[in-house]
Amino acid sequence: MARFDGLVVWVTGGGTGIGRALALEAARQGADVAVSGRRAEPLEEVATMVRAAGRRALVIASDVVDETACRDTVARIVAELGKLDVAVANAGYGASGAFERLTMADWRRQFDVNVFGLLHTVYAALPELRKTGGRLGLVSSVMGLVALPGQGPYAASKFAVRAIGLTLAQELHGSGVSVTTIYPGFVESDIARTDNRGKVDASRKDPRPAKLMWTADRAARVMLRAVARRRREMVFTGHGRAGAFLGKHFPGLVHFVLTRSGIGKKALASNKQDRLGGK
Repeated sequence: MARFDGLVVWVTGGGTGIGRALALEAARQGADVAVSGRRAEPLEEVATMVRAAGRRALVIASDVVDETACRDTVARIVAELGKLDVAVANAGYGASGAFERLTMADWRRQFDVNVFGLLHTVYAALPELRKTGGRLGLVSSVMGLVALPGQGPYAASKFAVRAIGLTLAQELHGSGVSVTTIYPGFVESDIARTDNRGKVDASRKDPRPAKLMWTADRAARVMLRAVARRRREMVFTGHGRAGAFLGKHFPGLVHFVLTRSGIGKKALASNKQDRLGGK
């Protein structure tokens, strides 16, 4: 399983959830790993585990919202690990709530992280990936293919990620750099415990269906396999693929079900006021 043997992998949002699992799985598959994120402590824990697996690790406490910080991160990766072969733009969170309760600040924060943060990552990494014929992984969501009530900002940001990924895949064709846009379904993470200001509350209950949830480790394995194989797009889980298929090919049916079955109202009801950061 040494798909990344001798490669250098950078994972944004690498301290928790899917990002943590991606970093550890990349190390198990032979990579030296750089992890970045806002909080140093969980990043250091990941780095300790990467080193225990016999690989080099680099921790960089930085925020993808800061374009200069992203460029500085790549400079440090190249200076300390020698090159950059794979960049996974994973950092993100989900703002939610009924449309008329959301503020423009909620939308701006969502796009600053999920869209512009991803763009900062891409622009910083791309010159080095061109040198190595590297791989770029962009983490969207099944909600980048089908929107749900109460998830407007998050879905819109992930729809944008899809557009960015498809555009990049076209423009970079033949350059040696591959672009894989990934659409996860339900995966264990802190995303449902994060409010609209990006603050995590570990005590908050995750309302997503536990029976449909993949572990982060399982998700990381299929995500990295797609990146290694230079696939253009990849959707998982099984329920995620079903939802994505309906969203892409039968949007009218999705609208009918969500507006007439009561599912849409339940989705809105599951977004409690505290998800709105106290508004």
